Amino acid sequence: MRRKASLILLALAVFFAALSPLLRWYAFPRLAKIPAGQYQDMVLEAKDATLLDYGTMRARKVPKVTIVQTLKGNVEESEKIEKTAGKDVVVWDGLSYVVGPDGKMVSRIPERYIFDAHTQEPVHATGETVDGDPVKRQGIEFKWPFLTEKRDYEYFDAQTRTSAPIHYKGTQDFRGVEVYYFEQTIPWTEVRFPKAMPVEGITPESVAKTGTTRWYTTVRKFWVEPLTGAPVYGEEIHKEELRGGTLLGDRDKVTAFAGHVKMREDYIDHTVDLVKSNRTLVLLMTSYLPWGFLVLGVLLLSLSLYLEARGRRPGDPKPAQDTEPEPVTA
Repeated sequence: MRRKASLILLALAVFFAALSPLLRWYAFPRLAKIPAGQYQDMVLEAKDATLLDYGTMRARKVPKVTIVQTLKGNVEESEKIEKTAGKDVVVWDGLSYVVGPDGKMVSRIPERYIFDAHTQEPVHATGETVDGDPVKRQGIEFKWPFLTEKRDYEYFDAQTRTSAPIHYKGTQDFRGVEVYYFEQTIPWTEVRFPKAMPVEGITPESVAKTGTTRWYTTVRKFWVEPLTGAPVYGEEIHKEELRGGTLLGDRDKVTAFAGHVKMREDYIDHTVDLVKSNRTLVLLMTSYLPWGFLVLGVLLLSLSLYLEARGRRPGDPKPAQDTEPEPVTA
């Protein structure tokens, strides 16, 4: 009986010991994915900002500029791309909508971001655009990969349509969550005018004929939870200028927008709570269950060996044997 129980325990020990690395290195990359139909929105604000009045072409101080960012998963498009990509793909249709203190549109920039559901690496396919212009992204955007490392990453900037390093600056505590802090500086760069202009009748083409150009710089900051790769908070010190041309008259340049953009408080609380719950799921697959199964396998193996040893204990009485009497001689 002990021998049978020992074999069963040994089989279970092998099973759980083998399940431990399979869960971490095989199941996790296939289960930890961004849902194709995910929808999320975020509101950011720049208080006491500077904004261009297109009526007078003069910069003025305003109490607040609001930026609404939405990301909507396009399931139909992701399924089409997956047929040729050979992997799970997510298609995000994003929109950055900026409104002034009067509620009127300042800018409206749509984009489509196509990426690998697990690694967050860009997937190049038809439809990858920013403001209707085809792009070919390098590096990440919006989200870091699962199990983010303490290193620099390439981050795509939608204004310049180029990628640049975003630097790891250290580990911090953000509202009870351990996060990695990243920072990227985009120097003054000439960028395109948005296709949707804030004044009716003015188009990027009509502005270009005046010789006026648009320039932009920003310092981008992210606090990223490393297990999920999700930013729990973000900021930008953002500046835009119009330079040269007949549109500005005798001025060399004028500020189009300048402000310190921050996430709104209610969205910070919601994001932190969501990341905390998702963090627990990632820990289950990468730490809790793999290590738990490994420890359980060792315990079962020890118990199996113990029962086997008890079954062969030398102190046990030997079974009686039939013996024949020795012959007697005269």
